Amino acid sequence: MRSVVIGGGAAGFFGAVTAATANPDCSVTLLEAGPAPLSKVRISGGGRCNVTHHCFDPAQLVQHYPRGGKALRGAFSRFQPQDTITWFNQRGVRLKTEPDGRMFPVTDDSATIVDCLTQTATEMGVRVRTRSPVASVRHTPPMFEVQLKSGETIRCDRILLATGSSPQGHRIAASLGHTIEPPVPSLFTFNVQDARLRDLKGLAVNPTALRLTLEGLKKPLAQTGPLLITHWGLSGPAVLKLSAWGARHLQQQHYQATLTVNWLPDQNQDTVRAALLSAKAVRSRQALATHSFYDLPKRLWHYLLHRCDLDPQITWANLSKKGLNQLVQELTQGSYAIAGKGVFKDEFVTCGGVRLKEVNFKTLESRLCPGLYFAGEVLDIDGVTGGFNFQSAWTTGWLAGQSMATPDVS
Repeated sequence: MRSVVIGGGAAGFFGAVTAATANPDCSVTLLEAGPAPLSKVRISGGGRCNVTHHCFDPAQLVQHYPRGGKALRGAFSRFQPQDTITWFNQRGVRLKTEPDGRMFPVTDDSATIVDCLTQTATEMGVRVRTRSPVASVRHTPPMFEVQLKSGETIRCDRILLATGSSPQGHRIAASLGHTIEPPVPSLFTFNVQDARLRDLKGLAVNPTALRLTLEGLKKPLAQTGPLLITHWGLSGPAVLKLSAWGARHLQQQHYQATLTVNWLPDQNQDTVRAALLSAKAVRSRQALATHSFYDLPKRLWHYLLHRCDLDPQITWANLSKKGLNQLVQELTQGSYAIAGKGVFKDEFVTCGGVRLKEVNFKTLESRLCPGLYFAGEVLDIDGVTGGFNFQSAWTTGWLAGQSMATPDVS
């Protein structure tokens, strides 16, 4: 039995290794278009590789996937983060959990993960071919013909398509009868045209509570978590999660939307107003600028004063009722106009891909083309930041690899 894996990322590599391990008689060839496989794994997590997330309840785990959660529910009952941890641990790679639940190799080096996967592939006899871009795939049942751009043709019984968000992967899937949900960016930062805000670049505030108002949604999207101010606007985990959940609506609105920021999510407007009135009484002779409210970073406090058109040098005694109300509003419901998305980095994520209803998630085999399997981001699946995208790659790759290795798969 001959299997070809197209795509040498996390999902494809894991699928290839799994198939070769499950059935030593299965000949597995992995085709990678680039000069080296696992390039995204190598650069992920700032070079540390956020392997997975410390969430072992499939019902909770699927809530971190804006698209694909329902389809993954059963898949995670068969291979989930605990299985990922065990898999790497059995091969000498220990993972550690950070306070936010993200899991990394104890070495803090993504090369540990890359080396483990490549060594296992070698031991299992997987043939890895780099610089081997695929031009097309033909299905002449029961065989497939994989045409490389070099002109070479490879015949095989089964194919695992794990090409990520590559347009070529989508074209191959479509040529074999599949519907492609249009790919659009996910996990991106927000561009905010405010020179004074940009002066705060590098400033992090945790926690914040964010609400994103979008046309077509009955209620705003909401996230609570760290916010990072950058030289182009706003970033950080809370922003990235909002971008993922709102990805399609934001794209439809040309990335124009309104973001509401609560800099004091542990407070409400009444408690903030009471605290401002207390400061007005107790610090009446002090300038607004000298007192950083609720221990907010001083630069942020001064920025918020400017947004309220308040002179930082006026005393608390001279803070008018209007000014006080404006401060309450800015602290708890500051409105920021999103003028676009940030520039992609090398490890951006997209939503979109092969329509999930056309795939059997018990096996990851196509419902339309027997012998064709899918894994990873080529599917219309994407998770928020925190190791969830890698986990869906390991899970779908493992399930596809197991199924491909079974001789009697129809």
